[in-house]
Amino acid sequence: MKSKKILEIKNLHVEVEGKEILKGLNLTLERGKINALMGPNGSGKSTLVNAIMGHPKYIVTKGQILFEGEDIINLSPDKRAKKGIFLSFQYPREISGVGVSKFLKTISKKLNPEFSLTDFKKNLKENSEILGISKEMNERYLNAGFSGGEKKKNEILQMLIMNPQLMMLDETDSGLDVDSLKTVAKGVNAAMGKDKCVFIITHYKRILEYVKPDKVLIMINGKIVLSGSGKLADELEKKGYEWIEED
Repeated sequence: MKSKKILEIKNLHVEVEGKEILKGLNLTLERGKINALMGPNGSGKSTLVNAIMGHPKYIVTKGQILFEGEDIINLSPDKRAKKGIFLSFQYPREISGVGVSKFLKTISKKLNPEFSLTDFKKNLKENSEILGISKEMNERYLNAGFSGGEKKKNEILQMLIMNPQLMMLDETDSGLDVDSLKTVAKGVNAAMGKDKCVFIITHYKRILEYVKPDKVLIMINGKIVLSGSGKLADELEKKGYEWIEED
């Protein structure tokens, strides 16, 4: 039987270009739960998910990152992805010369030893329909000339195709209009399951109207300082962060 805990972080310290950003952070994420991470600019939210994903710029100097009970600190980003961790980037990169469908097919082959082209095509079609992504868009070069909304939808399409256990979304709602926001939220909800976990980084409450969090976590100065239900996001909307920083 799988543990209820999917991710456990203990006393995590992370440096970026010689500056300590995370300062003894502790965090536990459970299966079947949607979590939102909020906090002021510069508090370390993006640093946290990049450290979990293994980005080489983010240097872990102390602590543990346990994914399904295994410390993954020494694993490369691709090995973490194979274990079932996904990060949707705040600013997705353009890759000219590589079509979306070809990119997704390559990823699927690497992640799934029992890869089937027939199953892949069916999976791509079904998940593209969830997000309103056309066949023509899937033949375009990855993110090349895409609008902000198209890039974010494509990130969620990648997530649906990869079918990870831990889905981390770094400000996926940033800059989206209402229709695109609803579509992205629809994709996130479609990806969720009882053995999976969603971890959303956001500055705003609005995505949480469509992807309902079980828990809201507040990060300030490199640490999780407060957690609560979805109502905590409502409180932040009204009062900001000063009342937390003063405590």
